[in-house]
Amino acid sequence: MSTPFSLAILAIVTLSLLGLPIGHAMIAGSILYLLVAGQDLSIAAEQLLNGMYTNYVILAVPLFILAAELMNIGSMTERLLRFCDALVGRFRGGLAHVNIVQSVIFAGMSGSAIADAAGTGRMMQAMMTKDGKYPPAFAAALTAVSSVIGPIIPPSIPMVIYALVSDASIGFLFLGGVIPGLLMALAQMVIVASAAKRRNFPVEPPIPLRQLPGITWRAFPALMMPVVLLGGIYGGATTPTEAAAVAAAYALAVSVLLYRSVSLSAFYGSLAYSARTTASIGMLIAGALVFNYVVTIENIPDSLRVLLAGWNLSPLGFLILVNVLLLILGCLLEGTAILLIVVPVLIPTAKALGIDMVHFGVVVVVNIMLGLITPPYGLLLFIMTNIAEVPLRQIVRECMPFLGAMIVALALITFFPSLVLWLPRLMGYQG
Repeated sequence: MSTPFSLAILAIVTLSLLGLPIGHAMIAGSILYLLVAGQDLSIAAEQLLNGMYTNYVILAVPLFILAAELMNIGSMTERLLRFCDALVGRFRGGLAHVNIVQSVIFAGMSGSAIADAAGTGRMMQAMMTKDGKYPPAFAAALTAVSSVIGPIIPPSIPMVIYALVSDASIGFLFLGGVIPGLLMALAQMVIVASAAKRRNFPVEPPIPLRQLPGITWRAFPALMMPVVLLGGIYGGATTPTEAAAVAAAYALAVSVLLYRSVSLSAFYGSLAYSARTTASIGMLIAGALVFNYVVTIENIPDSLRVLLAGWNLSPLGFLILVNVLLLILGCLLEGTAILLIVVPVLIPTAKALGIDMVHFGVVVVVNIMLGLITPPYGLLLFIMTNIAEVPLRQIVRECMPFLGAMIVALALITFFPSLVLWLPRLMGYQG
């Protein structure tokens, strides 16, 4: 590494440790690089503006965030929970299975693990711990790990960001996440079934089958949201970005006109929260765009590709190395930062080894989602600690069996690319 680049890295790390948001730190470090390297400082602004205003796909991020918030303030979530309870609540550990199934359904609407945990986490925590049915730490851990499914099953904000840095098709990335997401849910349900038998979790009173049509009908408008969203994309009616706008409009229409459950103050609050979240992600993307220019100038991706070529890694060997690297980084860094800083450096090597970019993208996103439940940085762990008011160490201990099962699922989609690529190829993908 050159001296200017070393100074830039040192500045980013130092500023981050001092508490500056990582996006701001990357911009500052990149400007320092340009200054020391004797380049025009206006290049930073040029890279930032060109990247932010020429990538149409970025618009999908705030729209998916808004769609999730509109679902949370309406009664869509409660109706979906009732529907999930009718489906799987009758089994031993039924509420735990409900938690997982609702995350699968919610995943087809929000595209965000944080939105899933924040939207249904408090309700699921209250339902599961009422009358001492489940230990609070187990309920909190289950909500955290089930929320991981959200950005794997389409739509997915992390996949949108991956498409931004890799030029992969968002539509086929979305399709590629369906089977891995369901595999993650299955792995979690196996752990729940085992724990329910071992720890004698309760069996909920079954909802009579005659009530199922009415429950399904009341939840039907909410259940149709993934159909509207994905049908628009794969039917050719909308781009993924336009589909995000349709999803937000549909969530608003259902909550306001059909369920009549949204107040003006709640709607304003959802707009404000979505704006704050979008600004936070936007600053991270802006910082990464500037820093990626520095990385490109320093020829870091090609240098890494040459280095790894000297190791004579096979495509599978490289994917295993990427899995280990991303799982470690997930303990230390925020997922979006990994997507925008680390993954672009790995993509040229993946392409040189002939690894499919859709398969690689899904593997990357699954790794990053697992980082949300790995200490010390696991963001979902902190959210559930706050919601459940349970010590972090207890939640981490309860998470470990689920994490092990999901790593097994990650290994399966790494070793067997057809688990990711079968559905995209069915829809015409040529990769």
